Amino acid sequence: MCAQCISDLRNWPIFSSLEPDFISQIHMVLVYGELGRDTLMVMRNKMVYAMGNNINGCLGTGDTNFTLYPRQVEALCKKNIKTFAYGNKSQVLALTKEGEVYSWGYNIYGELGHGTCDSVITLVPTLVSTLVPTLGNSVDSRRIVDIACGSHHSVALTEFGDVYVWGQNKFGQVGNGNNINQSTPRLLDSIHLEYPMKKVVCISCGDAFTMAVVENGEVFAWGNNSIGQLGLGDDEDRTRPCRLDLLKGTVIAKVACGSEHTLALTDEGNLYSWGGNDYGQLGFDEKEIYEPVMVVHKMGKVSDIAAVHCQNISIAIGEEGYVYIWGNCRGQKITIPTATTFSNMYDALACYGSPSVMHKPLILYSDEEPSVLECLENSFDDEDTSDLTIQVEGQSIFVHKAILKIRCSYFRNMFQHDWAENNRSVIKLDQFSYVVYKTFLKYLYTGMINLPMEKAIELLNLADSYCESNLKKHCVQIIKQGISVSNVAYLYSVAVQYNEEELEGFCIRFAINHMTAVTQTESFANLDENTLRTFIIKTGRAGVFKM
Repeated sequence: MCAQCISDLRNWPIFSSLEPDFISQIHMVLVYGELGRDTLMVMRNKMVYAMGNNINGCLGTGDTNFTLYPRQVEALCKKNIKTFAYGNKSQVLALTKEGEVYSWGYNIYGELGHGTCDSVITLVPTLVSTLVPTLGNSVDSRRIVDIACGSHHSVALTEFGDVYVWGQNKFGQVGNGNNINQSTPRLLDSIHLEYPMKKVVCISCGDAFTMAVVENGEVFAWGNNSIGQLGLGDDEDRTRPCRLDLLKGTVIAKVACGSEHTLALTDEGNLYSWGGNDYGQLGFDEKEIYEPVMVVHKMGKVSDIAAVHCQNISIAIGEEGYVYIWGNCRGQKITIPTATTFSNMYDALACYGSPSVMHKPLILYSDEEPSVLECLENSFDDEDTSDLTIQVEGQSIFVHKAILKIRCSYFRNMFQHDWAENNRSVIKLDQFSYVVYKTFLKYLYTGMINLPMEKAIELLNLADSYCESNLKKHCVQIIKQGISVSNVAYLYSVAVQYNEEELEGFCIRFAINHMTAVTQTESFANLDENTLRTFIIKTGRAGVFKM
């Protein structure tokens, strides 16, 4: 079984019902849909499965029936699927490695590219025939290498840097010079008329606008510009691509579009943003911005950015590899890039996105040789290579002394002072449960945790006892995801006990919005006198008792 697969999907509830053996065979996965309750899965053997709500036939299974278990998407099975893209109303695209595009789902504006519209729903993946490369023609410019979707329009990029666009065109997002919907892919020629020798290397779609980066690092934009999301210095829509002259002299490597805002990453690792800013998604506390502004932050050199066309959240990877988020984070307005405890963008979106959808498919398995980190992860609990057995509740966990010494000061001190390590190969621990000890030890190998909220509290206790500050941060994130009216008072007491200010503040903010219900819960009644007093004082300071 591939442990990495399970770890990478642990924050996505839709996979919780799947058997580990099935998960271990997944090559690529996409979570999408209006509520983040639809998924496409490409297996190692090239079979394609879908699961979820299936609104407007977005699963491609031939009907609109909800399914709790994986069903084959027969039209895509055995195809060499490279990537997927999806729109806000359930139109979905699939791109093969050979450059073919398939589409299905919602099609009221012609966003599927089949030449039809007017509320037509396509229930099975169908080849977009006008984009099929001519067989035997090595210079055919229609071989597609990337795809993107806005809420109701679609974009495809060819290997020679040409761009095809189709779908809704109310705001000019198709870029054909008018506002007439386009039901078949149309070659966008405006950019190449201005730069005939330059090719487009990056495409991204917002809700109803499109951005493109050409190989010299200049940016073009078209479509809806009601709150400056095109970055052209005004609020007028554009029906044809326009160059962002305000970025002249700045080499942009990548753009990422949210619902109504845009992020741009330079080749030097600087970050620009513009457009709507109701939730702080631009990275500062201002109103909408109509022109690119460099974001002042503490991330260091930024290496990657992401946004989702149906959300107001922004994500970036900073210089030290930390994932930062800002904007609409589960209803909270975060105005500055804030470091998370996650190791990749997908987990950050699973936790903070609303709904929890992926910005692009997640690759879980490849044909490449395993990395050093993967080999290290696979060595956990491996009896054949371990030199130390830890026994808890009569069960054995097979580990390696060197790794424990490197990763944990508790074990480093134990090995150096309390016992002769060369003469002992088994130790017994009984302070915490077997499940929690095993999770902790695996964390030392992988940096990841997969525990329910109740056990995360026990793991927080262990982390506090072992002085593992980073592990405590991971536990807090898990606990925050499990907060409810019935347990928020108890979790507040946990936060106070372990001096976790972030968790304490989160509990207070949650309780303020549900104070009447919270005061009627058993966990509130069980608070000790001192904790109850501080809880009431802090919620009172936040204005919960004001008339």
